[in-house]
Amino acid sequence: MKAAIKSALKQFVNGSVGLMGGTSAGRYLFERVLGNAMGRTRTVVHAGTRLEFAVPNSLNRYRVDTFATKEPETLEWIDRIGEKSVLWDVGANVGLYSCYAAKARGCRVFAFEPSVFNLEILARNIFLNQLTDQVTIVPLPLSDRLAFSTLKMTSTDWGGALSTFGESYGHDGEAIRKVFEIPTIGLSMVDAVSLLDIPRPGYIKMDVDGIEHLILKGGLPILRGIREASIEINDDFTTQAIEAKRWLEEAGLSFKEKRHAEYFDLRAGPERSTFNQIWVNMNSQLPAVDSKGP
Repeated sequence: MKAAIKSALKQFVNGSVGLMGGTSAGRYLFERVLGNAMGRTRTVVHAGTRLEFAVPNSLNRYRVDTFATKEPETLEWIDRIGEKSVLWDVGANVGLYSCYAAKARGCRVFAFEPSVFNLEILARNIFLNQLTDQVTIVPLPLSDRLAFSTLKMTSTDWGGALSTFGESYGHDGEAIRKVFEIPTIGLSMVDAVSLLDIPRPGYIKMDVDGIEHLILKGGLPILRGIREASIEINDDFTTQAIEAKRWLEEAGLSFKEKRHAEYFDLRAGPERSTFNQIWVNMNSQLPAVDSKGP
């Protein structure tokens, strides 16, 4: 019943938009509605840090409303990051954690996000929080090598997730339900440093919904120099879990803990088996402010 109502409502909205587009008055009204949506913002205050985020749709409102509860372990991890460190936010989405790390810890953040739909909101959030000198957008996907391929996407919504680059599987290891794809260039972490001259990270946060293990494989020389990493891993996606562990250990990192919000334990499906894993380099000799260079 609920699905039928949603389907009927969607058809009504699509039909209305089509009719509006047929007249100058309708187009003007539609453009004003879209412009107003892009101008909507919502404020979050967490641990004394005040942030403002764009909320053009319900998905972004959800992300902002659950800022402190969806991944509390990620916020706690960011709160332990060394001040003014270099952080790579791999799979930055619309930049909630990038902005928080930059504002709360003074981090120099490199936000890797290839979705053309998320990039506009990411840029707006950086600007809204006056962080253009601290957060740099890298609009390319990371992978295990430099390659031309496609970013396959399950959503074209602002703030959408569950995309994959260069592979046919998603966050659960199953065939991805693609609704859109973008031809683009992927690169490894080593390429990001050597070709783009991006500073080596002291900390890495990675959440790319499926190919974490491939990115780690292609980034061993970079991983060996970091202090800590927070990597989202689905324990039930066996290949991802085993391979990620292999490459992290080969880089000299030690597993510290894995966590997710308690309410995920009550859910069925991949969310229940997906955790943010914390890995630590006990021998890191990085200075307080991480340096540049391959």
